[in-house]
Amino acid sequence: MALGSVRMNLYIYEGTVGSYDDTKLRYTLEKSIIQGETNIVLEIAELVRDYITINFNDDYNSTAIWATAVVYYYDADGNLFNYSNPQSFDYLALEGYGYFEDEINPELQRHALITSDNIYLPELTEGKLPIFAEGVGKVTIDSSDTEITDNGNSNQKVQYVTIPADSSTIEVYDTDDSTLLKTINVTNICEPKFTPYKVTFVNKYGAYQDLYFFKKTTESFDVTSESFKTNTINTLTVSYPTNATHRQLYNVNAKTKISLNTGFVKEDMNSTIEELMISENVWIRWEGKTLPILPLTKNMQLKTSLNDKLINYTIDFEFGFNKINNVR
Repeated sequence: MALGSVRMNLYIYEGTVGSYDDTKLRYTLEKSIIQGETNIVLEIAELVRDYITINFNDDYNSTAIWATAVVYYYDADGNLFNYSNPQSFDYLALEGYGYFEDEINPELQRHALITSDNIYLPELTEGKLPIFAEGVGKVTIDSSDTEITDNGNSNQKVQYVTIPADSSTIEVYDTDDSTLLKTINVTNICEPKFTPYKVTFVNKYGAYQDLYFFKKTTESFDVTSESFKTNTINTLTVSYPTNATHRQLYNVNAKTKISLNTGFVKEDMNSTIEELMISENVWIRWEGKTLPILPLTKNMQLKTSLNDKLINYTIDFEFGFNKINNVR
């Protein structure tokens, strides 16, 4: 008899694949087949996404989690099929995304989790390179090898390799330690005039990626408030003090904005700028703290060396909190 319906138990958990129990059951979905079709499609991406925790404090931890779908197949009469029933499907989930042209359910990079082939760091400053541990055997930085191990735990599926200060070349190799997958050039910037600021964002691969802004930074703020008129007349003396306000402010607060400049970068950094501007999670290292910021710039013309010669990007941000602490 033909397929009639399915029931899926969706388990979402951390640890090693398959290490779930009934306490990790998050959703049960049931769906009948549409007349005239031969398969049943279940969309779980948004359901799984609700359980991915993004919480960055300059600590670069893996945010990967496991999702296991246990699917039961039924015929039109509601009886279980006789073959391989149920079936289990295991997925490693990250806060990533594909572009429209990547088509449905794209398989993203399984090695270095950045798009650009260039990284810019201040002189004498270490950096971080996100890699997918399952697909990488070693990372070579200026002839120094870092072996990558994968024990299957979700908390180390995405690892952040330390880039030593003043490095120049990074080579990422497959699990056979001999097949070169990606070469990244590191440019160390000496900036004697301005203070470089590190902005970290969740990129399209679901990894934390750093981008330094080396040039001019400007800071501004917008104040919001409401007001009401108050009666200051003293009825006993039939007078009022001239030092008492007739219009009283309340609900006063402010939001701080900053405008940052990258300095001159290569054309392939366009992809990094694009991913930064569409990221939902962005932070800046500001006065010794990691603070959330929101990209305010909504329109950006991507620059090329042919059209623009030297490429510099200016992006406006707003801190993700009010100036006066009103957290309750």
